[in-house]
Amino acid sequence: MCTVIVHVPHDDGAPVRLLAVRDEDPQRTWDPLGAWWPELPGVKGVRDRRAGGAWLAVDAEAGRVAVILNRADVLVADPTGQAEPPVSRGRIVLDAVAGRTPDSPPHAQGFNLVEATAAGARVTMWDGGALRRVDLTPGIHMIAHDDVDDEATARIAAWRDAFTAPDSAHARWWEPWLDTLERTSAVGSTDDRAIVRDNRPFGYPTLSLLVCAVSLGPDGVEARYAEFDEPGRWNRPHLH
Repeated sequence: MCTVIVHVPHDDGAPVRLLAVRDEDPQRTWDPLGAWWPELPGVKGVRDRRAGGAWLAVDAEAGRVAVILNRADVLVADPTGQAEPPVSRGRIVLDAVAGRTPDSPPHAQGFNLVEATAAGARVTMWDGGALRRVDLTPGIHMIAHDDVDDEATARIAAWRDAFTAPDSAHARWWEPWLDTLERTSAVGSTDDRAIVRDNRPFGYPTLSLLVCAVSLGPDGVEARYAEFDEPGRWNRPHLH
């Protein structure tokens, strides 16, 4: 139940900005933003140690970022247990940052894949039944576990309009978004409107663990990372 905020600028030449909050089981170990894939020397990302893929990955030389969010499947799982197990969604991120987005139904559980370059951003949605893709128009967008800007998702309905376009000239452009994120935490981490979340009351063992901020523009790609001191609880992260 991760959350991603994306700003696509109206002005050509202004950078695309992205802020991603990761929700995951704290017992599922991960590695922070770094170069973890020798076969992909230009790629840095947040690596899932269990499956070896990435939650978020950046290729600065290619000017790409990709991040994946879990999405519920609309199809019932194979009751016999004989079907081939799905591929790791983390490998889809590594493929995407290399420029290979799924163009046919993938053998994977549901996901929303957010990709961005300096030219814009798009979201590929897979729910186990249909593969859809949408290019993001200029403005602010939020993605969680349903469709882009889905008003049926409580946190999107509550907070999308609270995130304003970053100041392109602001060296620490992500700070106003963290200010907004802090304001959203007033509802508490178990409220359905929360962005920094404790999902256990909803039947999931996941909590918000970390934040990444990425900027893609004419001057290149910059990615920053920070973890929350306590999973599922707001404290202001110091992105580095």
